[in-house]
Amino acid sequence: MSANSSEQFAYVENVGNIEEKFEYKSIAKANNKAKVLLYIEKALKRFIDIIGSIVGIILLIPLSIGIKIANIKAKDYGPLFYKQKRIGKNGKEFTLYKYRSMVIGADEKLSKYLEENAEAREEYSTYKKLKDDPRITKVGHFIRSTSIDEFPQFINVLKGDMSLVGPRPYLPIEKKDMGRLYHTIVQSKPGVTGMWQVSGRSEITFEDRMNMDIEYYYNWSLKTDIKLLFKTIKKVILREGAI
Repeated sequence: MSANSSEQFAYVENVGNIEEKFEYKSIAKANNKAKVLLYIEKALKRFIDIIGSIVGIILLIPLSIGIKIANIKAKDYGPLFYKQKRIGKNGKEFTLYKYRSMVIGADEKLSKYLEENAEAREEYSTYKKLKDDPRITKVGHFIRSTSIDEFPQFINVLKGDMSLVGPRPYLPIEKKDMGRLYHTIVQSKPGVTGMWQVSGRSEITFEDRMNMDIEYYYNWSLKTDIKLLFKTIKKVILREGAI
């Protein structure tokens, strides 16, 4: 092999190494840019959460007065709010706030009702909900159908336990039913609304709900959140998908 040929091979090899270095740097630069954009989107998501939750909390004042008066007229003298433990981001439990829409001792009543009704037991196993839930109060039917019962969760959003948009927070007792999907789902901060709500939550099975939450995690973007927020507003106005 001639000296010129050796030099040509060396030149080609050198050029190849340089191209690989530039390609590596380009990929690294693209990855860094993607990370920066993701960080900005997440910061904007939190900013929207804070502004939205403050507005929501202001609305809680007249809503709380109105619901309390309605409860008293219906001779329901129980507490206005209902607190319940839920699974948060990374599996950390937190206290979720709602307007109470059920009778006092609702959990005990549910256990007894499911024990005595096989059909209801099957429905609850599939949907983790009951369409004709005997525990719901007179005022509770209205605030649930309008999703007003969820408004106190703006407090959770401001505290950082939840986001305006995300998977609905699961109950600790549902962890075993979530199976292998649990660890992926809890990577997202739970939300006041999400894909489940805008898809007609009363008709969605528990398994379908989990699949939606997985899809949300892997395809999350700020644009997706904004779309879900607008769809939620439409659903609330039309009173669709709530029970």
